[in-house]
Amino acid sequence: MKRENENIRIRTAKIEDARELLEIYAPYVENTAITFEYDVPSPEEFQQRIRRTLKKYPFLVAEQEGEPAGYVYAGPLKERAAYNWAVETTIYIRQDKRGEGIGKILYETLEAVLKEQGILNLYACIAYPEQEDEYLTKDSVKFHEHLGYKIIGKFQNCGYKFHQWYHMVWMEKEIGVHLEEQPEVRSFEKIRDYVMDKIARG
Repeated sequence: MKRENENIRIRTAKIEDARELLEIYAPYVENTAITFEYDVPSPEEFQQRIRRTLKKYPFLVAEQEGEPAGYVYAGPLKERAAYNWAVETTIYIRQDKRGEGIGKILYETLEAVLKEQGILNLYACIAYPEQEDEYLTKDSVKFHEHLGYKIIGKFQNCGYKFHQWYHMVWMEKEIGVHLEEQPEVRSFEKIRDYVMDKIARG
């Protein structure tokens, strides 16, 4: 995979990254409706989120000059076995690093890993304003559209934050072939070293 920004290094998240990744996430919780979470999680809770994710799915960090500039991860769309080939994706970029192409690099790397696992469908759950305001724009939808996602559903006024109601849209991207005899999904934990080395080598 050719990288547009050679100053960016993508690696697997570590439990010890929790505090630095929280520094990226906290402003989104406190100052935006991009996430519907009200309270910034504790470092311990964030550690648990990283740990839970890495058992089956990738949780990746973009480093620039040795410091985290953003992160991306995948999680189950639903817990039922029939949904195993579908995931929900989540991405956050350090606010002073937005617009530098880091999000695109993270998502491209995430997709490469998920393809190795055998994942077929990607879904993004995105807060969406009736009209853009100081807390929420439509930039996230535009970003995902640029990467090949399409809006497939909209929930009206389902999120309440900062005394305002926001919609939520689901966006979808298919990255694999759907077969009658579909191979089982491989856990990230089992293929992590192999797949991350493969991606690093291009």
